[in-house]
Amino acid sequence: MVRRVEIVARVLVVEDDDDIREVVAIALAREGHDVGEAGDAATARALLAAGDVDLLILDLTLPDADGLDLLAEVKDRSDLPTIILSAHSSEGDRVLGLRAGADDYVVKPFSPRELSARVEAVLRRERRAATGADLHYDDLHIDRLARRATVAGRPVDLTAKEFDVLSFLATHPGEVVDREAMSAEVWPDDDTIDPATVTEFVRRVRQRLEVDPRGRRWITTVWGTGYRFDPHPTQTEEGGAGVSRNS
Repeated sequence: MVRRVEIVARVLVVEDDDDIREVVAIALAREGHDVGEAGDAATARALLAAGDVDLLILDLTLPDADGLDLLAEVKDRSDLPTIILSAHSSEGDRVLGLRAGADDYVVKPFSPRELSARVEAVLRRERRAATGADLHYDDLHIDRLARRATVAGRPVDLTAKEFDVLSFLATHPGEVVDREAMSAEVWPDDDTIDPATVTEFVRRVRQRLEVDPRGRRWITTVWGTGYRFDPHPTQTEEGGAGVSRNS
């Protein structure tokens, strides 16, 4: 089942302050992440060279190197997702870090919960990118770059949020996606979205997607939980299309 926090990763925390590094490591470990630690650039380089790191959290002030120089080294070799964790809080500092290749910038002092959420957001973006721009399931084609969907060559008329709902479900084929996870993905900046809104948008997507004389059902409601996208839908018992009672 796809819940709000489902993406676990191998995270390297590079921070010379032992207390801060411990706080970060504990917060991420509680979310299920496998956390490595480095107090200086030399240790960080050795751990990075060994590989097996999915995300880097990087302090800019290290005892043996400038964090931006280390970031440049990392980005020269890979596209490793990176979050800067720094006491440098000016707009210029943040812009410099982001332009150097960081995916996010968190200012000290910080909330461990917010940092965990930002880690999840960066990993989620990386997972979306890794799935590729196009999704094909039978005669359903979802072009995620162009933000278009077609069924048997017929364009599916979707609003921006409806497309986001379909795209999110289709990137988890066969999995049960709960409404909380969908709210966090499709409306990440809105804490007021209620389950009824999610239900309505799924109903709209289903209505637009399933105008199909063969009566296939791409999206199934799992009562009390959420929804499941079927990558190879079969004909419904009714033999017709339209909105299910289970919307």
